[in-house]
Amino acid sequence: MNKETIPTWELLQKRITYKQLGQIKNKRILDFGSGNGVMASYLAKDNEVIAIEPNQNMFKDMLYQNSFIQIVGGLEELRKQKKESFDVIICHNVLEYAQCREEVVKEFYRLLKPAGSLSVVKHNKMGRVMQMVVLLNEFETAHQILDGQNGYAQDFGEIHYFDDQDICRWEKRFVLEKTLGIRTFWDLQQNQNVQTEEEWQENMIEIEERVSTISEFQAIAFFHHVFYRKEI
Repeated sequence: MNKETIPTWELLQKRITYKQLGQIKNKRILDFGSGNGVMASYLAKDNEVIAIEPNQNMFKDMLYQNSFIQIVGGLEELRKQKKESFDVIICHNVLEYAQCREEVVKEFYRLLKPAGSLSVVKHNKMGRVMQMVVLLNEFETAHQILDGQNGYAQDFGEIHYFDDQDICRWEKRFVLEKTLGIRTFWDLQQNQNVQTEEEWQENMIEIEERVSTISEFQAIAFFHHVFYRKEI
């Protein structure tokens, strides 16, 4: 991961996500909606990784430290993969933007080996309200989210918010194992200069990690990192 070319917010989010994933070695991993490929490259150091991403512009100029298989496409490419062929599936900041997310989740279940793990990073609706009010002064948008309306992201389009338990509703054989908060504090810090300091980043990662398991802080975190297990 090139710290010089990745924005501070993304760098922190990647580093915290790495920590939350824990050590994964000698596994076959699918990264669906792999974006710029940074996560796929990181995981490819000790694993076999297949990455699927529909937007080729997301990764066309990227250079990676580790090799992985990159496929351009979406749901149709998932359907081509062999049943029960992956130990771990990664889907980070993707499902909210997918029109066919229930079908995608069912494909994840089909592709995972028995007792395989699904890692999903997703918007937390209440955290999004915090973001609209505290950071962006978008009061009308905050009210709309509280009223149950979808949100919008400039680069990716409409955000279809869903609850952590919805994946278990779309595919009842998934079991929710744990939820961790991500991005609870650091966006609330308005001093842009301090965010580039390594000491500040280390302190922020430490406190973010500490509160990630505390329900009161999870409730206002901008994102949730949710782990599901394929029920045998």
